[in-house]
Amino acid sequence: MSRSRFAEVIARQLDLFVRDNLELLEACDAAEERFGDYQELVEDGTEILAGLRDNFATTVDAETAAEYEKAFNRAVEKQLPRFGLEIEDT
Repeated sequence: MSRSRFAEVIARQLDLFVRDNLELLEACDAAEERFGDYQELVEDGTEILAGLRDNFATTVDAETAAEYEKAFNRAVEKQLPRFGLEIEDT
């Protein structure tokens, strides 16, 4: 693949951006780290909720369990939406 005729000017522009915006880039890195921590916490909460759901589901017949799981998942999505995105997959 041949090098773009704009490669040199783009490289200079990106170098300038990095040099002039180090604080912004550092803030972005810190925010990504915090977001990663947040995602892990949401995953932990989702697993705990799924455990509660699954434990109760084992105490009833399969048809009732399926109905209960759907109702539980809907309630989580409504009352605790941050955990609702993944609850059905857990």
